[in-house]
Amino acid sequence: MIDLGYFREHLREIETMLRNRNAKLDLDAFRQIDAERRRRITSVERLKAERNRGSEEVGRLKKSGRDASALMTRMKQIAEEIKADDATAAELEEKLRVFMLTVPNIPHSSVPIGKGAEDNVEVRRWGAPPKFDFAPKPHWELGEAAGILDLERAVKIAGTRFALYRGAGARLERALANFFLDVHTREQGYTEILPPFIVNTASLVADGKLPKFAGDMFHLENTDLWLTTTAETELTNLYRDETLDESALPINVCAWTACFRSEAGAAGKDTRGIKRQHQFQKVEMFKFTHPETSYDELEKMVHDAEDLLQRLGLHYRVMQLCTGDIGFASSKTYDIEVWVPSANEFMEISSCSNCEAFQAHRAGIRFKGKVGKSEFVHTLNGSGLPTGRTWIAIVENYQQADGSVAIPEVLRPFMGADRIPAR
Repeated sequence: MIDLGYFREHLREIETMLRNRNAKLDLDAFRQIDAERRRRITSVERLKAERNRGSEEVGRLKKSGRDASALMTRMKQIAEEIKADDATAAELEEKLRVFMLTVPNIPHSSVPIGKGAEDNVEVRRWGAPPKFDFAPKPHWELGEAAGILDLERAVKIAGTRFALYRGAGARLERALANFFLDVHTREQGYTEILPPFIVNTASLVADGKLPKFAGDMFHLENTDLWLTTTAETELTNLYRDETLDESALPINVCAWTACFRSEAGAAGKDTRGIKRQHQFQKVEMFKFTHPETSYDELEKMVHDAEDLLQRLGLHYRVMQLCTGDIGFASSKTYDIEVWVPSANEFMEISSCSNCEAFQAHRAGIRFKGKVGKSEFVHTLNGSGLPTGRTWIAIVENYQQADGSVAIPEVLRPFMGADRIPAR
């Protein structure tokens, strides 16, 4: 959340920021609400001053034996006016609070200005696409033919955009999660968290999902609870309304969770296979950092995600997102895209973002050193990695002519096999 005072004093810059983000907000309505609220507050202060003077005058009149009834009637009227102005000011303040929750984060100065994905900037590539002496098949054909992916029965159980992994397919999904968590916790300095997969409204407001993205989530009827869309929500809220010791920063945590998304805005997109699902599993990386080091920590986080892909031998590229494509809560984002042979194109597999103090402001997460006042921490999040999309990349990039799938060497201890045989 952007500070209200900053927002009010930098409306011209905010207008430019919103335009660069392709975001639309009714700033005229904000100006009207803000001006009326301040007018009501000024009115209350004026009325209270009048009440104080009147109370003193009533005392003097009574003491001198003179009639104070007219002034006392005015005092009652003032009390009613103060009550009405206070109530109106409170209503307007709530409108401002709700409005400010819809304002996106301010992009970092290094973020390129652009309208959408076509204006993102490639930073680097690693590896090369595999070479096949046959036409590579898509993962859904390979998975169904090998008996490791059963989309038909997933539809029977839950509906479209759900997956059912079978046998070695299920083991591969589990192996990937274990591999990711082991590298993060044993080598990269993250502490593993196993959080609830259901979150409350306050947690979703804190990390920026609500109120803007309510339509993308599953709400549990007659409750204050929602199915999580990403462990970013749970990890953001680990220290909600707490003040951390400066010496504890950075705090690096990671979590494997199932994630649930309605995909309301994705009708007709990626309808084949398991690329875009209502339920998928993901390992999330998260950092609470000092503001002075947050961008160094962002680069480290991107490296941590890249490290996983390099160990798996998967060709990828790193893209810096432009202003028109970065997420609502992000100040700067790198996407990592992995090569998908059947489509002959890259597919997003990780998104690493620095949200600066945006989420910490909403969540009330501060830090304090031995001297000085407390400040908001910076929060960073990144996929490390989604197991489903990595599953796609491995099955497609390591497919063999006979329909079998070779297992990357680093996964073989987790799989107990060096390949998934064709059926």
